[in-house]
Amino acid sequence: MTEPLFRDDAYLRSCEARVIEVTGDGAIVLDRSVFYATSGGQPGDTGHLERADGSRIEIAATVYADGKTGHRHLPAPGSFMPEPGELVVAHVDWARRYRLMRMHTALHIICAVLKTKITGCQIGEEESRIDLDMPEPPEREAIEADIRAAVARDMEISTSWITDAELDANPGLIKSMSVSPPRGSGQVRLVRIGEDFDLQPCGGTHVSRTNEVGRIDITKMEKKGKLNRRIRIQLAD
Repeated sequence: MTEPLFRDDAYLRSCEARVIEVTGDGAIVLDRSVFYATSGGQPGDTGHLERADGSRIEIAATVYADGKTGHRHLPAPGSFMPEPGELVVAHVDWARRYRLMRMHTALHIICAVLKTKITGCQIGEEESRIDLDMPEPPEREAIEADIRAAVARDMEISTSWITDAELDANPGLIKSMSVSPPRGSGQVRLVRIGEDFDLQPCGGTHVSRTNEVGRIDITKMEKKGKLNRRIRIQLAD
């Protein structure tokens, strides 16, 4: 079981960790990590592990093991493997991670602005998309203006935890129709934007205030079914 340090502090860029295992298929398991593992439409982190002698093991991807009970850090082909018990320092590719944090937060803002359910999403460095349960397409310029206004409000983004039972008693908190909230520990993590702008279960990484998202441009709006609308976005920078 890898302790997911990013869950409580998405701004941690590195941490000391101990190698628990090198799996038969070449994945590295650590006792703790700042690397986010692929899930919920957000890709896993990349970066490197620094060994005691200063050498580096480049991490090309991070994924979950079966059942999402532990991280698997996938080294680049040809990498030297560490030994179980070895201490390393895990360094996340911060520039990439921070763009993904901004993108992920932007999709939360879009969902809140349009006040509807999410049917799918895919977060990327250059472009992200969100699919929404909407019978009619929104008016593009008006939605862009509302999104940018929400960003400019500089709202705080915070997290809290509720029990599985509390979530079951409040199903309206769940905004996604395609991905179940991350469960398994008996608690579910909530992400809140502002006092009452948005509140929903999410295990991903986000910025701490909305103005960090920056300018969002809608690049395309598509019809993906009778009740499904896809919105593609980019960060202006």
